[in-house]
Amino acid sequence: MDFKLLMVFVDQDKTDKVLDAARAAGATGATGATIINNAQGRGLKPHLTFFGLEFMAARTVILIHVEARRSSDVLEAASEAGELDESLNTGIALELDVSRALGLSEHIKVLSKEHPLS
Repeated sequence: MDFKLLMVFVDQDKTDKVLDAARAAGATGATGATIINNAQGRGLKPHLTFFGLEFMAARTVILIHVEARRSSDVLEAASEAGELDESLNTGIALELDVSRALGLSEHIKVLSKEHPLS
């Protein structure tokens, strides 16, 4: 079974919305998601606040391990739910190939029963 790793960088208040959309699009609970809160990053231009200090809003990094055949739908759903194309500051989502993953034998059994290949 082939897998992809989706990484979604989004404002913390959109985390649940993105996770719900990803699950509805085919990211099953069997492979799950890892959520990293309070991530910070820098955009194209600094957002300066008091005394010229740069403001970096807290973000969430959502890691979703998904079957390759479902990854495109899940990535699109996460992008829409996170409103990632609305402005420069809304976040990004990307997809990485997973060349090898361990600890998934039981997950694959569940996925094969719940979502058999057509």
